[in-house]
Amino acid sequence: MLEDLRTLVEVESPSRDLDALRKSAETVAGVIEARLGGRAVLVESEGGPHVHWSGGGTPRILVLGHHDTVFPLGTLARRPFLVEDGRATGPGVFDMLGGLVQAIHGLAELEDRSGVEILVTADEEVGSHFSRALIEERALACGAVLVAEGAADGGAVKTGRKGCGTFEVSVAGRASHAGLEPAAGVNALIEAAHQVLDIAALARPEIGTTVTPTVGSAGTLDNVVPAQATVVVDVRVESADEKERVESAFAALAPHLDEAVITVKGSVGRPPMPESAAAGLFAVARELLPGLEGRAVGGGSDGNFTAALGVPTLDGLGAVGGGAHADHEYLLVGLMAERARLVAGLVDAIRSA
Repeated sequence: MLEDLRTLVEVESPSRDLDALRKSAETVAGVIEARLGGRAVLVESEGGPHVHWSGGGTPRILVLGHHDTVFPLGTLARRPFLVEDGRATGPGVFDMLGGLVQAIHGLAELEDRSGVEILVTADEEVGSHFSRALIEERALACGAVLVAEGAADGGAVKTGRKGCGTFEVSVAGRASHAGLEPAAGVNALIEAAHQVLDIAALARPEIGTTVTPTVGSAGTLDNVVPAQATVVVDVRVESADEKERVESAFAALAPHLDEAVITVKGSVGRPPMPESAAAGLFAVARELLPGLEGRAVGGGSDGNFTAALGVPTLDGLGAVGGGAHADHEYLLVGLMAERARLVAGLVDAIRSA
């Protein structure tokens, strides 16, 4: 497993870099074919090639993952793959190349791989816009989904996820000289400040809804009343009702200043993953690995899409470690075999149910 993990980590795969993603997809396909046999097909998309493999027979289980990472080219030179003191480090080891390797090796332990499909997408880290339809198609065809994303803290599997999305609120005002004619302008920065307060007030943390302005920009020069401003907002919700409420509230944002114009783009693109979608598979996982914990988390994954379709989905079956998207990202080597066996056991249990 460590040899294959090194192979994947050392082929950098930043989202939206189509050349890098092609090399990554070819490498993932090569690892799958070497360990499982058959043919791993590259599925072309505008977001990069996805990798699809089938063990043949009637589809029963979809093992889901992604090969894109958040790290730019050149990160590997600064943080090379390393195994030391029981930890593997390097860009993407936890999110989520380690989980892919574990799932592949778990399936390799099965003499019968019929009914199993693997789908490894190229754009999960940037919204899965070019893979969502394929994910949903294969999830519905298979009827059960095992997501090889990294585990929650302490190795817990992920039994629920918030829905998440990004909104961009743009303000159009009118420029004027800040010293000579400040009143002749329409200050987009002041309007944006009003909007930030209105937007932040949409949060309902007591029921799991967070609405967090994260990036703001405005203005051109220090002596010009700004004519443009933009606010980017991260949204997380636990229910479909909250998704609709927040989206409606963004659509209804109104300017405070005369002649200012508000434009809103975005949505809660990943629907919530209810814990009910994972309940049956989690019960099976606990029989296979007594003491295994389940946890609902705030981050989203492609499991959100499959769970929203009503397809039984268990997430967080991948690497045990931490530091996703950070320089201290790591994977605990000593637990890789246990997680690989868990995937294999779940596949056998689903096929025999």
